[in-house]
Amino acid sequence: MLAEAVRFFGAHDDLLLIAHVSPDGDTLGSCFALYGALTSLGKRVQIVCEDPVPAVYRFLPFSNRVIAPEAAKPAKAAVSVDCADLARTGRAEALFAAAEDTLNIDHHGTNDRYAANNFVQKAGATGELVYGVITALGVPVDQDAASCLYAAVTTDTGNFSYSNTTPDTLRIAAELLETGIDLPEINRKLFRTVPYHKLMLQALAVTKARLYEDGRIGVTALTLAEVESCGASAEDTEGIIDSIRDIDTVEIAAMLREADDGKIRVSLRGKTCADVSRIATAFGGGGHRLAAGCTMEPPIEEAAEQIMQRAVKLLHGDCE
Repeated sequence: MLAEAVRFFGAHDDLLLIAHVSPDGDTLGSCFALYGALTSLGKRVQIVCEDPVPAVYRFLPFSNRVIAPEAAKPAKAAVSVDCADLARTGRAEALFAAAEDTLNIDHHGTNDRYAANNFVQKAGATGELVYGVITALGVPVDQDAASCLYAAVTTDTGNFSYSNTTPDTLRIAAELLETGIDLPEINRKLFRTVPYHKLMLQALAVTKARLYEDGRIGVTALTLAEVESCGASAEDTEGIIDSIRDIDTVEIAAMLREADDGKIRVSLRGKTCADVSRIATAFGGGGHRLAAGCTMEPPIEEAAEQIMQRAVKLLHGDCE
């Protein structure tokens, strides 16, 4: 667990940190904070991600250190950060497999502990686990690391509004605030700054949403052409699923989008009683009880129908 992760970092000086595909604030903030801590100890560190850093997170320290898997040099040690399963490492999976030693740091309940060393523990965000690692390594959490970890924790807990928010989450957030980070500015950049093209895409997704089972299931789907028609890109789809979940009658929400590689990326959200991770795992994905995801094969219409059918069974099994 924590001691295993600390031993791992103590034993290696050449490390790869791997963020998951379609990166969010938790995987990126955790990687950035680790990068700062490990480089301060004199270690050689690379941050690798299949996808570029979304614009909303580019204000964070070390965001310019992220490189594509093809640009990375093989390292003796590889760390997957916030990856519920190995497939979430995307094209970086080959780098992970080639490493002599591996570590998996994650907070998802569906994680199957696929690495040689695993720090997998229930928490509001992987950023909470990384905070524990950094402090256990004896590295002071400065404002740069605190800003990154605050972004990790606040985005994955819905600004401390989701059920995964725990007393420990808030204690860690308080300790991060005590470093003197600019809380209003961080929150403005994370939650109060939206490009117009993303609003257009959100409006399209809501317009296309279809409700089933007396409005208790909401499903929307966006093709690559539709995303591009709004002047948007894949990173602009992050968070749109919440607009479907927030419909008053909806218990299970799903958003499907066509990716550049032709695959269908699926985001799933539950509101109170439905364990949507069961839908995700049925299609090779994973996640949490109320937030999960998977990747499916095209066409997108058939994928949406399959998700809807699974959602109907889940709704009647979990919520009635």
